[in-house]
Amino acid sequence: MFFETKKMPVRFAALAMTCLSLFAALPVSSAKADLRVCNQTDNTVAIAIGFKAENGWQSEGWWIAEKESCALVFSGPLNEQPSQYFYLHAVDDVSGGIWGGRIFMCTRDKAFTIFGEKDCLARGYERTGFMEVDTENNTDWTVQLTETDLQPLETQ
Repeated sequence: MFFETKKMPVRFAALAMTCLSLFAALPVSSAKADLRVCNQTDNTVAIAIGFKAENGWQSEGWWIAEKESCALVFSGPLNEQPSQYFYLHAVDDVSGGIWGGRIFMCTRDKAFTIFGEKDCLARGYERTGFMEVDTENNTDWTVQLTETDLQPLETQ
């Protein structure tokens, strides 16, 4: 197999121009529709969320957010959910701290999707405190986790 070396750059340039024109024809939407959790600490954190779904309460986890990065924890327009509230629990295993609250939902150590928030222990799950996040009926929302809001583990 041999190539005509002088024509290769021309063919490549033509292909690149064709691809760029196809992308330019696509509609561009700047609207976001997601829930993101950004980790503004020096350690990696694990994140779980809870929310009211169409069929009742649901909790899911774990997303990992490296230091100074964000994790997409819910995809889609938040204002189309049954509630404007989401619930968040995050853990910094290095410092031993958490971001949580007094709204209890079910979790477990491995990746999970759990339906219902009652009788966690009886169903073989952990009962974990989540903090409330009011998205104010916006389509997207970003939560910033900072060391200032980090709670010692024993407060749960």
